[in-house]
Amino acid sequence: MNLETINWLAVLVAAISSFAVGGIWYSPLLFGKAWMKASQLTEEQIKQGNKGKIFGFTFIFSLLMSANLAMFLNDAKTDLAWGVTAGVLAGIWTFCAIAIHSLFELKSWAFILINGVYSLLSLALMGAILGAWR
Repeated sequence: MNLETINWLAVLVAAISSFAVGGIWYSPLLFGKAWMKASQLTEEQIKQGNKGKIFGFTFIFSLLMSANLAMFLNDAKTDLAWGVTAGVLAGIWTFCAIAIHSLFELKSWAFILINGVYSLLSLALMGAILGAWR
């Protein structure tokens, strides 16, 4: 695999895009309150979380996901349509993994759908960015 043909700036932007999607998705305007209820977390508990650790690792994992997707899309024929398709396919994989773990953790379907659909949308956007920005 030729890593020189990967657009690393696109990888970075695609990773950052998951923060934008997550910020909107988990905001009180969309699913923030439903996610908190499904997660059985209070605002006080969330405020006690180590934000540096949470956001730092989230960025690292988003960057790894974006770089991994970029490696799968590392072909001269890759375009926007294939990028979105590959992102959706990766999102289906992560949705299923979230569902499996959540079922064993006795989480609700609301929890599974909120987190799973976020992952699917986030990866579809990553794929769009990586596919279009070759």
